[in-house]
Amino acid sequence: MSSSQRLGLVALVVVVAVGAFIVVKPGSSDDMKSKTSTTTPKGGGASASTPTVQRVQIKAGKPVGGVRSLKFKKGDDARIEVSVDTPHLLHLHGYDIEKKATPSKPATFEFKADNEGEFELESHTNEDAGLEPAIARVLVEPS
Repeated sequence: MSSSQRLGLVALVVVVAVGAFIVVKPGSSDDMKSKTSTTTPKGGGASASTPTVQRVQIKAGKPVGGVRSLKFKKGDDARIEVSVDTPHLLHLHGYDIEKKATPSKPATFEFKADNEGEFELESHTNEDAGLEPAIARVLVEPS
């Protein structure tokens, strides 16, 4: 094997190794998805890069597991994701955020938890239909 052939073979091996590393390296998009789907980090607070995430699911007009208490610490970057089986118009009191959720697109409420207290997350769709509007109670506690 000539020296230029060896050099070409070494270059090919390096290209294949780099390509394999890029495909399986830590921090790939699958890893990032799992990091963003975590709930409250240990210690109860969230860093600026990891919002505290709480999830609620609505089936047949009712929150699965009943009306839940979603707790955040004051100053958290909070995130609530609400998935539904039929379209809903949702409202988070105290922060005055309104979102639409559909079966194909959950509603995502993102906010700085800077108002202490207890706030209701409700479905205006349920309210208009004469059903219980409460979906969750959002509790923002002192840090």
